[in-house]
Amino acid sequence: MKAYAYVVGPQDGPGAGLLDMARTLGFSGCSPFSTLAQAEQQSQSTPICYFLFAATDNIGGLRSVADTIRFSATRRLRFSPLIYFAETASVEDITACLNMGFDDIITMPFSRQRVLDRVQRQVGHPLVYYETASYFGPDRRGRVAAPPRNVENRAGGQFRRIEIIRNPISGTNVLRDDLFSAAPDAAANTQTVHL
Repeated sequence: MKAYAYVVGPQDGPGAGLLDMARTLGFSGCSPFSTLAQAEQQSQSTPICYFLFAATDNIGGLRSVADTIRFSATRRLRFSPLIYFAETASVEDITACLNMGFDDIITMPFSRQRVLDRVQRQVGHPLVYYETASYFGPDRRGRVAAPPRNVENRAGGQFRRIEIIRNPISGTNVLRDDLFSAAPDAAANTQTVHL
């Protein structure tokens, strides 16, 4: 697979185990994540960079790295798959990951085939992302733990709906980019940009 994997987390314990597993999944390369500049440079030669987050006791500590990726000026990184590997499936941890814009949360057991199937779900088919003032990530409206959105409860606000497809050869392609404005008790205005 012409994709690179960065493992976010400690270089021992869960982080080391996740790095070992990532090396068996067919990525063109794997390494621990250190800086955004390193990932930006890698994205020039590898169309897709996955960010695999190792289990941690402090989910909130992942926000700075997730936000750095999700709000990057580099489109290849901004739309990168973020996957969290949870040792337990607590509602609080899953909700926190969803609110940070993670693409997937994988719970134990972490069998090679199961993880490979989930990693491959991130490429080859259209995905919808939303961008608001405080959120950028996949469409979570159908999820029980999804965060409420201003435009859904008609409290007003502006948001973008972006449809993408990730391709291991060309990277991330934007299929459609719609900007919506909603004011309380008013119809939404829509501006569509086709790319």
